[in-house]
Amino acid sequence: MEPVYLSIKQKATGSKINELLKKNGYTVRDVQGAMGFENPQAVYKWIHGKSLPSVDNLLILSKILHTSIEDILVVDEDIGIFIFRPI
Repeated sequence: MEPVYLSIKQKATGSKINELLKKNGYTVRDVQGAMGFENPQAVYKWIHGKSLPSVDNLLILSKILHTSIEDILVVDEDIGIFIFRPI
């Protein structure tokens, strides 16, 4: 089996999160409160492409935004994914 390499586009993912927030009518403060964060810095870092949410936070974000994790993350399209087929 060939190795699978993925590259998540951090800036594009941040833009996607921001777009989904607006589409659903949520503010950064709304997400901050729903996630129980004391301050909004983490959410701002996500939408500005400075960092990515953890897997746990991605799951919560997907529920808040009524979408899948796959629809939040922007993956580099140039990278091929090989599917494992049993011999």
